[in-house]
Amino acid sequence: MTTACILPCILLAEDEMMLAMMLEDRLDASGYRVIKAARLNRCLELAESASIDLAILDINLAGEQSFPVATVLRRRGIPFVFSSGYGDQDLPEAWRNERILQKPYDSRQLMDALAALRIA
Repeated sequence: MTTACILPCILLAEDEMMLAMMLEDRLDASGYRVIKAARLNRCLELAESASIDLAILDINLAGEQSFPVATVLRRRGIPFVFSSGYGDQDLPEAWRNERILQKPYDSRQLMDALAALRIA
């Protein structure tokens, strides 16, 4: 009898297709299952209903901010990290204590951020 290994699932909210594909490859290679969303509405649907362990949220998804998704994840107790090419100076007060991956980030920064989420 074999037991199935259930991989932790990450919601990846990223609207830049090439970056999303690259991140998916990195995450797959690191033992994560990835579900992707490039638009706010789809991301909200997944945040509300999918079995997610962690999330990476690009703050700007095709011109819409991902804060509503963060609100859903926070309510569900799902840890997340924001990613942004703009830094944290424009973050609303409610999100100032959240971890941000500053684009461009490398594999080590990504894995460190995810490890911190998993132990938080």
